[in-house]
Amino acid sequence: MKQKIVIKVQMTSDKCRTKAMKIAATSSGVISVGIQGPDKDQLVVIGEGVDSACLTCCLRKKLCYATIVTIEEVKPEKPKPPPVPVPCPCPYPPPPPCPMYCERLICCRDQDPNPCRTM
Repeated sequence: MKQKIVIKVQMTSDKCRTKAMKIAATSSGVISVGIQGPDKDQLVVIGEGVDSACLTCCLRKKLCYATIVTIEEVKPEKPKPPPVPVPCPCPYPPPPPCPMYCERLICCRDQDPNPCRTM
């Protein structure tokens, strides 16, 4: 089951953000890690079988403050069927086949079964 975990972490500098992302990325089952929020203080972790409590404890050990905000299931997106091309209505009808050309081919084939004309 794929899940999205949002953890509020005290991140005051870019160094803290990098450290928090590195800790989250090395956890088992993590697919992606990101930062969101108005103050860029929320760590978003998406993965399968991620232990959110263990991840929060690791963040607390390294960064002093971390709380779980939300944990929700990520539903897989259903692939959209490709759009069916709509035929363009042509204002002109297609040209009819040339009957003279077709008759010549049939007549020539019937009269001369040998394809080599030099002999």
